[in-house]
Amino acid sequence: MNNKKSVSVVIPNYNGRQLLEQYLPFTFEAIKNAGVAYEVIVVDDGSTDESVSYIRSTYPDIKLLVNGKNSGFSYSCNQGIAAAQCDLILLLNSDVKLTPNYFDSQWKYFDMPDTFGVMGRIIDMEGGRIQDAARLPKFNGLKLKTAFFYYTDTPDDILYTFYLSGANALVDAAKLKAIGGFFELFSPFYCEDMELSLRAWRLGWKCYYEHSSVCRHQVSASTKNYKTAKWVKSIYYRNRFYMHALHLDGLALLGWYIQITVIDLIPKLLAGQFWIWSSYTALFADQTAVKQCKQRIKNMLQQSPQRFSIFKVISFIRNSVKGKQLIRIKL
Repeated sequence: MNNKKSVSVVIPNYNGRQLLEQYLPFTFEAIKNAGVAYEVIVVDDGSTDESVSYIRSTYPDIKLLVNGKNSGFSYSCNQGIAAAQCDLILLLNSDVKLTPNYFDSQWKYFDMPDTFGVMGRIIDMEGGRIQDAARLPKFNGLKLKTAFFYYTDTPDDILYTFYLSGANALVDAAKLKAIGGFFELFSPFYCEDMELSLRAWRLGWKCYYEHSSVCRHQVSASTKNYKTAKWVKSIYYRNRFYMHALHLDGLALLGWYIQITVIDLIPKLLAGQFWIWSSYTALFADQTAVKQCKQRIKNMLQQSPQRFSIFKVISFIRNSVKGKQLIRIKL
């Protein structure tokens, strides 16, 4: 069928005036080429550069939302998601350059009623090196991670992905709003897209990867505005801790706590990587917020006609690639 649907493009921005100037023209070209009704929403997250004035003067038709203070990726995206009025929502980073036919191969996924969303291939801004493709999950003990990126050259082969990159995820708007968007616990950034996709998978919705949809990404253009490399790393680990605490239960959760203490915390402290302490202690200091999000997940699962454990989801995705001719990309 491949019925096209209207699209709300949601772009969070923080001090990205130059990125908006560089890449917004390509966003408009791609969405106009798609031949669908659309809107572009930019959510400015307390920028101190000229982002807001630039949008207002250069793109008056953009729906501009301005946060009173810098509140992070999840919060900004949620503001855009709430304001979106179209059938689909493209969550797009300000440092991503869409190719002219980016949407052409994505409509087919939304003919299937259980589709949550689809992401495209992310390559370097220059050249063709793949930064991101479909993601195959695995467990190291009880730690969930991506085993490798992969794709296939087999025509019409449908590929699942463990999670949709928040940099270029085209998502069913009704499902995204029903699931509550991103958990703002993960602010300012990192792992919120993994958790959101895992939540969707556990509700019986599917995440896909389309290799023929290509976009280019300027590496580290967004996160370079934030503090130090050690601070960024501490946030990354903290948020991975959050994600596991939200989706593991019972003995698995207890075993995971023991594992991260023995495998992550102690060795890094002994090696002088003291930033890990703030990641680890935040997990306990923020237990109230973690429990609130965990209860929201539990309520969603109880109300869903389909519900799966994290282990069944991972098993399903891994089994889906058996027998396929995969091209693997090492992390």
